[in-house]
Amino acid sequence: MKRDYYEVLGVAKNAATDEIKKAYRKLAMQYHPDRNNDPAAAEKFKEISEAYAVLADERKRAQYDQYGHAGFDQMYSQEDIFRGANFSDFEDIFGGRDPFGGMFGSMFGSMFGRMGRHRDIGADLEVQVAITLEEAAKGTKVDISYNRTRKCSHCNGSGAEPGSRKTNCSACGGRGQVKQARRMGPMAFYTVTTCQKCNGEGEAFDNPCKKCQGSGKESTKEHIKADVPPGIHNGMRMHLAGLGEYGKHGPGNLFVRVFIKEHRRFQRDGEDLWIDIPITFPQAALGGELEVPTLFGKAKLHIPPGTQSHTVFRLKNEGMPKLHNNGKGNEMVRVIIEVPKKLSKKQKEMLKEFDKEKKSGFFEFLSI
Repeated sequence: MKRDYYEVLGVAKNAATDEIKKAYRKLAMQYHPDRNNDPAAAEKFKEISEAYAVLADERKRAQYDQYGHAGFDQMYSQEDIFRGANFSDFEDIFGGRDPFGGMFGSMFGSMFGRMGRHRDIGADLEVQVAITLEEAAKGTKVDISYNRTRKCSHCNGSGAEPGSRKTNCSACGGRGQVKQARRMGPMAFYTVTTCQKCNGEGEAFDNPCKKCQGSGKESTKEHIKADVPPGIHNGMRMHLAGLGEYGKHGPGNLFVRVFIKEHRRFQRDGEDLWIDIPITFPQAALGGELEVPTLFGKAKLHIPPGTQSHTVFRLKNEGMPKLHNNGKGNEMVRVIIEVPKKLSKKQKEMLKEFDKEKKSGFFEFLSI
């Protein structure tokens, strides 16, 4: 189980961004692997960096505060968490290096964009599904069909014809990287990139596989069933490990983004469900029992005498279940007094008589 991000950094939940930066800086100085030789320091440094990447981002922080680890981890992969994270204020900690392209790239591997050399890890994929509000409340299974790559059946993922020999890559000389120089006046700038010919492996086969043209993978159609947990929110992503694109050093992941269809009666607000119920003027004035629909049935609602239009009543535990937690939200019933468009002669006379009595009482009140 992951520790709470605020606990990791040692800050309060209402901490300002400057406090979060200050706390991270102090801990990063303490646990940075270049400064701390303890084998556990690297893992600690990863933990505090992940906490900072979330809490220093206003949008991610708000989602974490709302859903906690259970919901947040379904929306973001590790790669998503660090994408766009700003560590530029801590260059002295990182020794002036770009944390994503240098030390961080080798330390975290796929977590930071999978930039490390010799790491052919498959790409992540995303599919979208739509479910009903009832299915979101109960949980459901969804059928998913999508295209992905898998290990080539002819070469078993090697990218070479059976019996083919490996040789040093001619483009990079076996280094796996290509160095390029760029001059600006008297100064020279060097960039090192992964070799495109051998994908950083440093070696190539003299006879590429005829079926996959040396890629080591082939396309396939997948059909799977995925469990959608009760209480899932609209737009959340479910993380299915290892079901993404094929890679020689491990497959990518599949993310299933869940959209919830609009309901004809209910509107969702967090774990609460809202519904508007029309009532007549006599019901509002005299009060009484009202039967109102719930998501999976009906419930009795007491209307007190003198209820005003747009009054909101709460039906406890008739809302959505809390994701990965016990308990449910509430159903919020807003009563709307309906004004009839057509009245019989008798109804008009009764209303006129009622209006006279109301006006009489109103003027007596003013004269007191």
